[in-house]
Amino acid sequence: MKNKETIILMGVALVIGILVGVIGSNIGGRGRQRSVSSAPPPASAPVVNQGQNIKMLEAVVAKDPANRNAWVQLGNIYFDTQQPMKSIEAYGKALEIDGNDPDVLTDQGIMFRQLGWYDRAIDNFEKATVIDPNHSQSYYNLGVVYRYDLKDFPRAIEAWQKFLDLNPTGQGADQVRRDMEVLKSHPPIPQPNAEGAK
Repeated sequence: MKNKETIILMGVALVIGILVGVIGSNIGGRGRQRSVSSAPPPASAPVVNQGQNIKMLEAVVAKDPANRNAWVQLGNIYFDTQQPMKSIEAYGKALEIDGNDPDVLTDQGIMFRQLGWYDRAIDNFEKATVIDPNHSQSYYNLGVVYRYDLKDFPRAIEAWQKFLDLNPTGQGADQVRRDMEVLKSHPPIPQPNAEGAK
């Protein structure tokens, strides 16, 4: 009997927590920043049923399609559960409502990259840096696409230098410095025409 009550209380607490998060972010919160690689959650983190969260948020946006923050939360869950197409679509709905969010543009760009749509990823990262020239995560991810996907080392170095200018001691800075040193000593790789490089 106690286990059943505990499970019910945990479920109610989860739903309340999600609703508070969606409502709180509606009041003025911003999306979280992401990097291409993220650390796994701590082992002691509670297990969250993402399927329930998805169903709840899908119900919210079905009733209120103008709820930008619910779209962002839905995109975040799809992002975290490695569902890039659904994540891109949810972020796209949020961006239709307000396209001036560098965090959402960057998260959507990461999903574009995951699908191999490098030109769209680059476009998103560049839009994010126009909206917020201090958005270091966009420069970081721009460097990743140029370095690892397009092998355009000069552009990777340029993007990562901007990242380091904004984030000289933050997460990822040491790794970026090491990668830049390797790139600076690496012979250039011939690039296709300017359109093909993007």
